[in-house]
This record gives sequence, structure tokens and C-alpha cells, in this order.
Amino acid sequence: MDYTQILCEQDGPVMVITLNRPDKLNAFTGVMGMEIADAFQRADADDSVRAVVMTGAGRAFCAGADVSAGAKSFDTTDPHGAGNFGQRLANGGRASGVSFVHAIFNCRKPSIAAINGGCVGVGATMTLPMDVRICSSNAKIGFIFARRGLVPEAGSAWFLPQIVGLPQALRWSITGATFGAEEALRGGLVAEVTAPEDLLARAKAIAIEMTAESSPVSVALTRQLLWRYAAQPDPFHLLSIDGPMSMERGAHADVREGVQAFLDKRKPAFPGKVSRDMPSQYPWWEQGEP
Repeated sequence: MDYTQILCEQDGPVMVITLNRPDKLNAFTGVMGMEIADAFQRADADDSVRAVVMTGAGRAFCAGADVSAGAKSFDTTDPHGAGNFGQRLANGGRASGVSFVHAIFNCRKPSIAAINGGCVGVGATMTLPMDVRICSSNAKIGFIFARRGLVPEAGSAWFLPQIVGLPQALRWSITGATFGAEEALRGGLVAEVTAPEDLLARAKAIAIEMTAESSPVSVALTRQLLWRYAAQPDPFHLLSIDGPMSMERGAHADVREGVQAFLDKRKPAFPGKVSRDMPSQYPWWEQGEP
């Protein structure tokens, strides 16, 4: 796919996705959503990519949905609304086979949102399936749906309480107010606040820290185990998955290398590839499992 509304480049093991409509404050469109989904699927399939960083061009991360059509911008009976949201909403969030939410959530590489400025509506919710969020000191964030007569979308009514807890999610979502970087940090939405000029470098550094000495296959599995089971009422189904998975992984060359590197007091060089070495249980949720 040739991208028109995002930029996508690889910096060593890190894929950097930049929302690229700076003259529109990177306002979201259906095209942008499809391009984000495609970029994450590319990252997922490429063994040379260990992590993904997403940021925005110019002074905003994403100013929410493109409302250039005025009051009917979200009306899917109107051409503008239909083009941006109709197909995605009509197909359970899937446009052209997969939505950006599915692509980010199912990606086998960890992802970091580097929130460089305004980040509201879908701009905020698209960061929630990512694993780490950091922001610059001038970021403004808002789950503004109630102030537009809408409801939280992109799965955010599930993701946001998972990340910040139900009371904080309710307060931010019901008021629809925007808030600054320090409130986002206190509320647990972002992990760090940086100076604007340091944001992207810090996001890349976190990506390296998360992956440099970890098995790519283990990282992929860990993401899915934590995201998919953190909200379960008990650990018993998880035990039926992680037990056999641990036994199968125990015989893999990755584990032999990990243990030997520890004994040798050196950094491991894991041979396993996400493209070929996922265990037989994966993806367990497509086999009728939660």
C-alpha cells in the first residue's frame, strides 16, 4: 500500500509511524485508519521489526476525527461520514478486512505512542491498544465523545478502564474534558512526560529497552497473554494455556540460549523468529478460546 496520510520508516529495529496531515492537525480519516492497520500488519510480518512507535507530524498527535463536513461529519448517511466511518462501523470495526484497533492489538511487536501534542477523540483511543504511552509536556488529551453526543469508540470502553481503572475512566469519559500531560501521568494513562524535543528519541529508547534482550517470540506471546487474560475473573483458563505453552517453549532453542547466556553473563542472541516459531497453541483465541 502506498501511504498518503501516514509516514512509515524503519530506524534499526524500530518502525516509526507518523500521522501525516499536519495542516489538519492529523485529523483521522478512513484512509488514515486503513494505512495505520496496514503499517502494523507490515510490522507484525517483518522479523527485522522489534517494536513500533507512533507519533504525529507537526504540533498535534491527532485532533480526533476529520469534521470538515461540519455537523454531519459523523452521519454515515452522508458521503463524508460514510467514507470515514461507515464501513468501519458497519463491519464491527473492520475496514478492508481489519481495523487499526485489531491490527495494533494483534500485532506481535510491542508498540509505543509518542503523544506530541493535541490527542483527542479517536486520536486518544487509537493509543489505548498500544503497550506504552508517553507524551510531551505540551500534550492535551481528551476522550471527548460525550461532548459531541457520541459514545466511546474503538473499544475504548474496554481498554481505558484496563489501563487507568474504572473510576478514572468514568470521570474522563463522562466529562469529556481535555486534560494536560501531568494529569495524564497522575491518572496512569501515560508512563512518562518529556520535553517536546526529547519525545521521539525517548520513545525509541523505550522500544529498544523493551526488546533488546528479550526473545521476539516470548515478547509476542507475553503481549497476548497479558492483554487477553488481565480482565478474566480467575486464572484457570490461563493455566490451561500457559502450562502447555511453557512446556513446548522449554524445548526450543530460544530457551537454551536464554539460559546459557545467563550462565555466561552475556547478552542472549535468540534464534527464534515470530514468523516461524510461534508455539502450537498460538493463536488460541481463534480456536474457540477467549
